[in-house]
Amino acid sequence: MSESDPQPSPSAPTPSVLLNTGARMPLLGLGTYRLRGPDDILQAVDAALSTGYRSFDTASVYRNEADLGRALRRLLPQHGLSRADVFITSKLGPKDQGSRAREGALRSLELLDLDYIDLYLIHWPGTQGLGVGDKRNPENRAQSWAVLEELHAQGKLRAIGVSNYTPGHMKELLEGCCVTPAVLQVEFHPRLSQGEMRHLCGEKGVCFQAYSSLGTGSLLQDPLVVQIAQGYGLTTAQVLLRWAVQQGVPVLPKSSHPTRVAENGRVFDFELTAEDMERLGGMDCGQKYCWDPSQVS
Repeated sequence: MSESDPQPSPSAPTPSVLLNTGARMPLLGLGTYRLRGPDDILQAVDAALSTGYRSFDTASVYRNEADLGRALRRLLPQHGLSRADVFITSKLGPKDQGSRAREGALRSLELLDLDYIDLYLIHWPGTQGLGVGDKRNPENRAQSWAVLEELHAQGKLRAIGVSNYTPGHMKELLEGCCVTPAVLQVEFHPRLSQGEMRHLCGEKGVCFQAYSSLGTGSLLQDPLVVQIAQGYGLTTAQVLLRWAVQQGVPVLPKSSHPTRVAENGRVFDFELTAEDMERLGGMDCGQKYCWDPSQVS
């Protein structure tokens, strides 16, 4: 691009929340679970940036960190953006829990080809290869957290947190940590409203972030959700995502389809009525669609 060529105008970023580190994290991020291959990642990231997404969530176990890093390096200049304009999250895999935590975190930095990661999470409270009741699980969690605290102090991990922790795991961490986790990322949708965990996070200044906000097909096709969506002329996915962000809960919808990525991003130009928010909240029945960490010691 020559000096006389017009610079691309970036799309307006989505709203954000303030973390206990002082940094801001976008309310909307692109989840990349099961997005494999450079073409799918590139297509999804391009659509996301065009729609205003500025947050991208990956993990060691997704095996797509390198593809995400390459896509962002290629696409950010095309959208008139720089590294500082995006918020990148990755996660420590269960196989690296404990003594391999430093190696795992540094590997993520290398694969993403970054000097720092905005948010790095312990992905799961257990350790690969250990039984759920093994007493080494809490020992390994503590060791991993100590490593994350060190890398946070060095500026390599700007914020640190956890994913899939139960209230018990969180209380254990909060009692022994030097650095309070910035974020807890867990499954959250109208059928699983996580009241106890949200209350604990609110008390301790931890940002509660949602994954699997759309549940599965059964939630997207629930008659109540369909009825509410039809009343607004929206998709059921947009209604479910709006239900979360209207409560200040960041979401991470995932898709490799540009049209769907764009649709999922259009959740900030309308509001659900108080009645509809209450009706959706009344669906809570403790139903999980994803992994259940409650048995991990």
